[in-house]
Amino acid sequence: MSYETITYELRDTTAVITLNRPERRNALSLQLQKELAAALIEADEHNAVHCVVLKGAGPHFCAGADLSEYSAQRGPEYRGREEIDDDIWRLEQGQKLRMTLFDMHKPVICMVHGTVIGVGTDIMLLCDIAIAADDTRIGFPPVRDLGTPPGHMWLYNIGPQWAKRLMLTGDSVTGTDAAEIGLVLKAVPFDQLEAEVMRLAGRMGLVDPHLLSANKRLINLGLELMGARTLQRLAAEIDARGHNAPMAREFKKTMREFGVKHAFTKRDSAFGRGYASVKGPDKD
Repeated sequence: MSYETITYELRDTTAVITLNRPERRNALSLQLQKELAAALIEADEHNAVHCVVLKGAGPHFCAGADLSEYSAQRGPEYRGREEIDDDIWRLEQGQKLRMTLFDMHKPVICMVHGTVIGVGTDIMLLCDIAIAADDTRIGFPPVRDLGTPPGHMWLYNIGPQWAKRLMLTGDSVTGTDAAEIGLVLKAVPFDQLEAEVMRLAGRMGLVDPHLLSANKRLINLGLELMGARTLQRLAAEIDARGHNAPMAREFKKTMREFGVKHAFTKRDSAFGRGYASVKGPDKD
């Protein structure tokens, strides 16, 4: 199968899938999400594949949703309206595509670097393991004035206090600090990142893929028993509710009138450096 927004290659027992829109910082368009889901299913079905490595082309893993599609709707006859149920429906379509990472049988290692922001974190957190460059920026700034994560695995990775610390401010953490709190498995220098990830993928290549699937599914079923799948469904509904907040309406108006970059600058300027420190006082 040919792809336009991702690349797919087989390296021994590992399928390497690369988000390939570097000119857009690998922002998640609907096309990219559909192609990613198709590639994941291809890897899941291919007997030679034991695991998947997911990475991003260029200097960033993923800078969130492609906001150029924010108003690219098919019109009122196709849920192009502003009613909350239409918003929920649209959010759920993207969420279903991203949930392929969670639902597929074979494990996925996420290799993150540069920026992992907004819905890009949904991709990372739905993978089975994430390994980051130590200087990666990971966060969800849209909680400051737009909504909530439309998928929510934060709680299951870092617990309620750190989830609240980041979701109530929109602050980010570095890859090093993300490893400290369990948001990623570990952080390594960027020049060692690919070798570290492929080393782990190679170890999974030594294990029967049926056993890899059994162990992934056992753990993920445990997460489901803790409400993980229900929380993902609720996340889309709560995000749609957030989109109706006064500041969210103001953000969308600013974005339409002055562009995305101006809207982001206006939102983030009051937050200074915008990072949470895991050890010691914050530096802002």
